[in-house]
Amino acid sequence: MLRLFMYKFRKAAQTADMRRGWICAAMALFLGVAAVIGGTKVSARAEEVAIDCKAACLMDDASGVQMFGKSETARLPIASMCKIMTLLLAFEEADAGRLNYEEEITVSERAAGMGGSQVFLGAGLCYPVGQLLKSIVVCSANDSCVAIAERIAGSESAFCEKMNARAKQLGAENTLFANCTGLPKETQYSCAKDVALMLRELLRHEKYHEYARIWLEDFTHPDGRTTQMTNTNKLIRLYDGCDGGKTGFTNEAGFCLACSAKRGEMRVISVVIGSETSKTRFLAATTLLDYAFDNFESITYLSAGTPLETLLSVRGSRIKEVALAPKTTLSALKRRGTEEHYDVSVMTEPLRAPVAKGEIIGQAILTRDGVEIARTDLVSCDEAPAYTWWDAYREEANRWNIA
Repeated sequence: MLRLFMYKFRKAAQTADMRRGWICAAMALFLGVAAVIGGTKVSARAEEVAIDCKAACLMDDASGVQMFGKSETARLPIASMCKIMTLLLAFEEADAGRLNYEEEITVSERAAGMGGSQVFLGAGLCYPVGQLLKSIVVCSANDSCVAIAERIAGSESAFCEKMNARAKQLGAENTLFANCTGLPKETQYSCAKDVALMLRELLRHEKYHEYARIWLEDFTHPDGRTTQMTNTNKLIRLYDGCDGGKTGFTNEAGFCLACSAKRGEMRVISVVIGSETSKTRFLAATTLLDYAFDNFESITYLSAGTPLETLLSVRGSRIKEVALAPKTTLSALKRRGTEEHYDVSVMTEPLRAPVAKGEIIGQAILTRDGVEIARTDLVSCDEAPAYTWWDAYREEANRWNIA
């Protein structure tokens, strides 16, 4: 039987206070909440946002709720915004220990010969992974993209297979990659909503933010040459709170931009595809960001990695209790001036050793006025090994006061 706890949160429109409490319903079955999932989109009124582009998407980073869309699922070329997925796979490889930022990559003739935006890598020269990734983030270097793709997958085409597989995992249903750079290719497309999903995942990587903050820096080559890198995302300097993004342009795609900005606890993702000029894409993106910060607030109820207030009992181990924490942040987006009520339900089963640190041991579910809007796995913060023979003897000895 499942154990159900209700972690209560009440939020009124005019106050930022949250009241918390645990209500335990012993040996209760959880019914009904998982049947309905809502709250993934908040529609803007047409007169509220006017932007000049083919497609756009505005998304809350924490909850994934869409605040505005304009042809957001239309399949379009996205130019260098493809590099968001290239970077995501590279940072995930580094997190998994399969790629090291200090590792040096020997650049192939093909990588060095890429056109478009580049840092003019020398064929046969060796460059650190971190330096190549930095050049992709800051100045959209096509040559560095191919060098990274060949290191990770052996070839760019094999890397594209990984890109498409990862896109499917993220729920990017209107995306197909044919290269890792975004250079024009007929079979390649994405949409504003999918780009927002990809950037949202990339923003989870702190190393990305370290590079994204750079405005101007020299790229030093092993042969003594230097190439000056300038950040293509002007909003890093011009928009308050902008902390990431990726530009793109081809004649086919027009001027594109995916960017993020954070103010207080709220981070917002803005994606614009197919503006007529560079100026109009930045104007469209900032219009969307301003709209989000003016009209919405993001409220976090459980933070990823932060232990809950209650411990969970464990049987069959000398460790009697373990802490549990949400795997991902549980948050909600609401319009300013509205009154909504939220509950967090925590579901667990009786635990028996062994329990590994990081093991999934339950779920937390966020509901708004009785309707589920989000959920996350709960993981163990501690390790609880099973009893050894000696552990069992000592516990029994202590129980009977045996010296």
